[in-house]
Amino acid sequence: MRKAVVTGMGVITPIGSTLDSFWASAKAGKSGVCQITRFDVSAYDVKIAAEVKDFNPDAFIAKKEQRRMDMYCQYAVAAAKMAMQDSGLDMAAENPDRAGVIAGSGIGGLQTLEIQHTILREKGPGRCSPFMIPQMISNIAAGMIAIDFNMKGPNYSVISACATAAHCAGDALRLIQRGDADIMIAGGAEATICGLGIAGFASMKALSTRNDDPAHASRPFDRERDGFVMGEGAAMLVIEELEHAKKRNARIYCELAGFGMTCDANHITAPIEDGSGAGRAMSLAMSEAGVTPDQVTYINAHGTSTPLNDKVETLAIKRALGDENARRVMVSSTKSMTGHMLGAAGGIESVVCAMAIRDGIVPPTANYEFPDPDCDLDYVPNTARQADVKVCLNNSLGFGGHNACLLFRKLA
Repeated sequence: MRKAVVTGMGVITPIGSTLDSFWASAKAGKSGVCQITRFDVSAYDVKIAAEVKDFNPDAFIAKKEQRRMDMYCQYAVAAAKMAMQDSGLDMAAENPDRAGVIAGSGIGGLQTLEIQHTILREKGPGRCSPFMIPQMISNIAAGMIAIDFNMKGPNYSVISACATAAHCAGDALRLIQRGDADIMIAGGAEATICGLGIAGFASMKALSTRNDDPAHASRPFDRERDGFVMGEGAAMLVIEELEHAKKRNARIYCELAGFGMTCDANHITAPIEDGSGAGRAMSLAMSEAGVTPDQVTYINAHGTSTPLNDKVETLAIKRALGDENARRVMVSSTKSMTGHMLGAAGGIESVVCAMAIRDGIVPPTANYEFPDPDCDLDYVPNTARQADVKVCLNNSLGFGGHNACLLFRKLA
């Protein structure tokens, strides 16, 4: 079976829009949550989010093209360009038919929808933009990235809510394993911090209302958690066939060695309460990689900071690893700092796994203050920890019962 490795990464996040700045913030437990600045929140119950603060699209995209792209697509293209630069790949020297893109978004161009619907209501149908549809659709980022790099191999978009980016990376692994491609860009992007996005999630009572203390609002596994914090951004990985990467003397972060995917088939938003769906996804990822539960060093949890998710994910980890190994393994949720980046979450958390393996550092779960008896594992509270990280699991669990787990390991 052909092996796949990670050779490049690019990120746009609320705690840094370069790989180095993001990783420094994640290790330090720095929060990216603040009062929303994008629109007037005076009428909203939720007034906080994790906004991207330092993104300069001019560094990646011509101004004319920016006007034709939703913000989520701008984030995706920028992250892909950084990932390709990081990888050292020169597509002029590669076969474009053997390179592809799988890039998704949980929701897509929500900002475009909001803006264009306002124009429709206020000015009539003739004033809607001819670019509205390509701006909105969730697959357009994959197409734009392929155009930029002349990648003519497999190209599509996965849409599975908060499991989107993990499914994209898992599918990229499958394509490389079976010989359909040698190089894949995979990941996700999201930009839903707008009136419609906040209103919709707030109406579900899914978001934290800790408006007076934004930096401490996202608190996964903590007894006082009251909902997730909306985040935004993008993360893209260059996933490459091992021998192809070796042939060009690429710098290799780690191996992507396993992928498990399941469905709870239970409820449109709530996970199945015994954790069986997510647990089975973890077991499948370990089985594919030939890894036993005692070999797992670190789990980057989905860890949304919602009362039900964190309790159920704790149960899922115990199901997959067994009680003894579950209590030994390090678990952390970087959503405590980035907020929940929705369709991009599995991408940025894959980057965390790769960096943890490279540097031997596990980032913390920030804002962990009050232990919850239902969440009784080692969540690496508040302070990063040095460790020889050999095997990581990355959990992503989406509305609709979608469960995805990626297994990354140090290359032998």
